[in-house]
Amino acid sequence: MTRSTNYRRLSIYEDDALNTANVVNGILDGKINSTGSITLTNSSTTTTLSDDRIGGDSVILFMPTTSDASSVNIHVTGRQKGQATLNHASATTTRSFDYVILG
Repeated sequence: MTRSTNYRRLSIYEDDALNTANVVNGILDGKINSTGSITLTNSSTTTTLSDDRIGGDSVILFMPTTSDASSVNIHVTGRQKGQATLNHASATTTRSFDYVILG
């Protein structure tokens, strides 16, 4: 797993109105810290996605970033704190995805 971006976070101890406005406006523009990248394991029908933002109720959405990934169906199981199991067909090609975690 690779995190794609890390946007600014607010301090719980101190922050001013300008910093708060910048972070909130970034969120409204879709700039949230919930994205990453993964390549499916070759010659296997499962891949473990490890990301500390995953929880038991998380929704994980995938976008193929390689042509071989465009026809892959992924079924997510085993969601728990920090990881999820991705079920997919076995192949020997590079199948990479960007993902977003919600919840």
